[in-house]
Amino acid sequence: MLSSRCLVFLLLPLFFTLNSEANDQLIFRNHKCNNDLGNFTGDSAYPNNRAIVLQNIYSDREIDYGFYNFSYGKDPDIVNAIGFCRGDVNPNDCRDCLKSSAVLLTERCPVQKEAIGYYDLCTLRYSNASIFGVMNSNGYVYNSQNKTVVDDAFNQTLSGLLDELKSAAAEGDWRKKFGEKSVKVNELNTKNETIYGLVQCTPDLTKQNCTKCLDLAFGDLSYWCKEMKDGLYLGPSCSARYDIFQFYKSIVNNTESPAPQPSSQAISPKPSSIISVTKNSTATTTTTTTKGKKRKLRTAIAIVLACVVAGILVVGGCIYCERRKPKPEYTAEIEVQETYEDEDEDEVRAGNDLKVGDLLQFDFETIKLATSNFSDENALGQGGFGTVYKGTLDGLDVAIKRLANNSKQGETEFKNEVLLTGKLQHRNLVKLLGFCLHRGERLLIYEFVPNKSLDYIIFDPIKRANLNWERRFKIIKDIARGLLYLHEDSRLQIVHRDLKTSNILLDNEMNPKITDFGIAKLFAPNQTHGMTSTVIGTYGYMAPEYIKHGEFSIKSDVFSFGVIILEIVCGRRNIKFRDGENIKDLLDNAWENWKTGTSLDIVDPMLDQSFNKNEKMRCIHVGLLCVQEDVDVRPTMSSVLLMLSSTSFPLPEPSEPPFLMQPKRALSISLSDQYSGPTRSSDSGSGSQFTQGSTTKSSVTDQ
Repeated sequence: MLSSRCLVFLLLPLFFTLNSEANDQLIFRNHKCNNDLGNFTGDSAYPNNRAIVLQNIYSDREIDYGFYNFSYGKDPDIVNAIGFCRGDVNPNDCRDCLKSSAVLLTERCPVQKEAIGYYDLCTLRYSNASIFGVMNSNGYVYNSQNKTVVDDAFNQTLSGLLDELKSAAAEGDWRKKFGEKSVKVNELNTKNETIYGLVQCTPDLTKQNCTKCLDLAFGDLSYWCKEMKDGLYLGPSCSARYDIFQFYKSIVNNTESPAPQPSSQAISPKPSSIISVTKNSTATTTTTTTKGKKRKLRTAIAIVLACVVAGILVVGGCIYCERRKPKPEYTAEIEVQETYEDEDEDEVRAGNDLKVGDLLQFDFETIKLATSNFSDENALGQGGFGTVYKGTLDGLDVAIKRLANNSKQGETEFKNEVLLTGKLQHRNLVKLLGFCLHRGERLLIYEFVPNKSLDYIIFDPIKRANLNWERRFKIIKDIARGLLYLHEDSRLQIVHRDLKTSNILLDNEMNPKITDFGIAKLFAPNQTHGMTSTVIGTYGYMAPEYIKHGEFSIKSDVFSFGVIILEIVCGRRNIKFRDGENIKDLLDNAWENWKTGTSLDIVDPMLDQSFNKNEKMRCIHVGLLCVQEDVDVRPTMSSVLLMLSSTSFPLPEPSEPPFLMQPKRALSISLSDQYSGPTRSSDSGSGSQFTQGSTTKSSVTDQ
């Protein structure tokens, strides 16, 4: 067996050679200190927060896919940072590159709140503004001066290669959006050259934004590297590079045909003069690299020696350990462990059965850490089937619904919500990101919507002042688009069954997102309606045929939507109130004013009454059409959206809405005289609601 001292001497040449190789790629290409967001002062908490978040990035040992996203601190000194490494870089080299970048970037941008730095292997950026998921195409282009293209074959091959790599990168998942490939230039090329290409997007980008970012990058490369055999684009959100020598470590075998052994010219270093070009400038920088045949030969010899020695050590060590390994004794502890392993295998199989599209299956310990062990401080809301918590996964805020273990319908609701919501992809529907199965635990991970629900704002006498008519009208149409997708565009025929203002969340731009699909119902393609023995929903929003007979259809959603329209226009809940000797609700009031031609009298007085009277009247008209008692005369959501979007589309006369103040008890269910009491169905999901963007807990009875 070789001694450890001998091994050290054998590995020293390899260490110095590889270290030299790494240093060659650790060229600090460029950096930008953004002064537009202001600078911090000496007594600010920003520099300390920045130091903490950057250290969190380059010291993290859990992430092994090269993308780090962390935030630390509170406004106005919050620091959001992203570390991003090239897809072929191993985790240790990635962290070393990010650490070097953190040192240089903070030195060169000492007081700026936003900065970005570029190495060939990694990019580091930080800001006090939100940068996660935001596409930024302000990058830099580099090329060599003397690698010129002399034929069209090279350009044609390059164009095809980059387009293929762009598609591969855009199809990547939340961990990596990356593509690399080499391809021989076609037979028209007399030099028998091979082009090596690599493209990448930060994995927080959507498929569309990744494609857009790379298209812009390719445009810059095409402009600044015209007739060049190499080019490099480095940007905050994506990067691209091509050359006639292999500059990356291949992680997949994807060469179209066996490439010839590179000549000394092909593997020689780039010329020392390198042009650095930004979109709006032609500044140049000069770097010096020194490579040669001797060092390449030394690298090859050192690698071969190291592999031989390492192989001998590994084989010898395995034999030695196997001979000394004691035989395990059978104990009760081992038996228990095997039982848990069997349960985990069952859960994995169940998770595989539930996988839909790009949904991710998270492990339970990750969810516990993300929610601070399901602390009360992180609770957003509580319902009959569990609690919803705010959590942070890889720097991204999420909403995590934890189904109650004692719920008899937890399994049904879980499968229902995963299978239904996992297929939904619409900007006005809350997106399901993943789920978790763990020894009886059932958890659903959703995107986090920062603002509270619509009812929290529209019914508040102060907060609803922020919702002018333009915003309200847009919210109405966006909700209609989301429902139309559920009813038709998705081809799934999904009925929400508990649509109400508290199940509509608002993002930072006040765009609505429909949530809580645990109580949704999936229809077969030829199914028009369904029935249930137990009603689920909230009074004031449920259609009369549903309350009286348990019948539901997409027209039940239309009825609920009509109530929501009237609530948004009037700024009032659909609850009963006394008008003289009569008991009325919002629908009665809207109908009576419609008959007397005074519909504008019910419009929220906080709105400018002289502004867009026709739109307000049209919304009230459509709302009354939606809440008609006869199912057959209610419009479909496609017709509703057309009515709202086109002033020339004729509107029929509405009929009187149902009187639901004293609902008939046709079913053996507990019905409340108030509109605040939801009931739950035995054949569907939870009906639990939650308000994101708030640490105030809300019950399912809040309405």
